[in-house]
Amino acid sequence: MSSFAENLRGLPGISHLVALQLLDEEGRIEAVIENRPGQAGSLTVYNHLAQIFGAITPQAAAHGLDLYAEHTEEARAKPGHHPNIDRLLALVEQRRTLRIKHVFAV
Repeated sequence: MSSFAENLRGLPGISHLVALQLLDEEGRIEAVIENRPGQAGSLTVYNHLAQIFGAITPQAAAHGLDLYAEHTEEARAKPGHHPNIDRLLALVEQRRTLRIKHVFAV
């Protein structure tokens, strides 16, 4: 099993992004993941999921949990410690989908 760092190296870059907005069923912004230290890894994962699945579907969320590797188990053990992983766990459990809006760098 690959580590989170190894998985990130295999994903597309995010230098073209300022952030991703995660939109609920009504089109309201539920969360924003920014391209900054501490969130860049999550931005990379969520961007990849959006590219592959078109949205963060339960299936995409399950794949994302695999990509987070060792951090997924830590998130399960410490809810609230990894909010972007907690969100994926909830999407799988609740069978919900979030749409993605890319915020591009200019």
